[in-house]
Amino acid sequence: MDYRRLGASGFQVPMLSFGTGTFGGEGEFFQAWGSTDVADARRLVDICIDAGVTMFDTADMYSGGAAEEILGEALKDHPRDSVIISTKASFRVGDGANDIGSSRYHLIQAVEKALRRLQTDYIDLFQLHGFDALTPVEEVLSTLDQLVREGKIRYTGVSNFSGWHLMKSLAAADRHGYPRYVANQTYYSLVGRDYEHELLPLGLDQGLGAVVWSPLGWGRLTGKIRRGQPLPVQSRLHATAFAGPPLQDEYVYKVVDALDAIAGETGKSVPQVALNWLLQRPTVSSVIIGARNEEQLRQNLGAVGWDLTAEQVRRLDEASARPKPYPYWHQLGYTDRNPLPV
Repeated sequence: MDYRRLGASGFQVPMLSFGTGTFGGEGEFFQAWGSTDVADARRLVDICIDAGVTMFDTADMYSGGAAEEILGEALKDHPRDSVIISTKASFRVGDGANDIGSSRYHLIQAVEKALRRLQTDYIDLFQLHGFDALTPVEEVLSTLDQLVREGKIRYTGVSNFSGWHLMKSLAAADRHGYPRYVANQTYYSLVGRDYEHELLPLGLDQGLGAVVWSPLGWGRLTGKIRRGQPLPVQSRLHATAFAGPPLQDEYVYKVVDALDAIAGETGKSVPQVALNWLLQRPTVSSVIIGARNEEQLRQNLGAVGWDLTAEQVRRLDEASARPKPYPYWHQLGYTDRNPLPV
């Protein structure tokens, strides 16, 4: 497993990391993802570590904290410095007025609870799960600075921020000397390329590494979604709440057709090709893979150790291209002064 720098930091992370959204399965939303218990989690974690996937991503709101607890149990027999733990907070985790957001009160409480659930005394990468417009960015950043100085977190990042959210935060960090965000955990896939409009150029310019979630487009690129075939029984696409942004069926089929053709040329599977395409995109530090079982995990691990050709990448780019929103379509008219990311 190759490692890459996490943004502009000196921290190295594996190209693939493992997401624990399937751990626990508590509540309707997470039951649709999976219900991995401690025993199965240990097996999946062991397979990951054997393959060099040493980074594990979770969040306090996954199954009401159960995912963090299960991950802590699954990792406790491994030396702490042999694994990278990434977690997130800011979404609602209780009924209290302060059980949400990125206030000093909530972030300190969230980190303390995560440390207990994960059975560790530090978090390698702590990310804000979403932007909190009601808390001043200076309060957020000073709290994270305090937690870094106390040794409870080592690197900081964000998830689901817009470009201006990120730049406002980075400017405040520079102004006050607080640690800069180095990771942007972002939705990105062959059927979800909005990241490329603003967040990718921002990542290149400001030194943020993309940690990609849902790289298979909410299950659309597993190879099981094809023309004339019913959805798989376990697909989260049966419930629109778990399906991500809506997409026209014909667009998805067009992308899958291109993936199918290249899978045939390379001897790889559709999801392996889709994941490999992501690993060749600018700014991508790590792609989060998930799995309900060992078979799915081993399938996803086959996305590394080889590369698509430039011609194959071009064909996938063309098949998945969509009209750009303003002002990005307008900027294509003067790429001599506003070049596209490379």
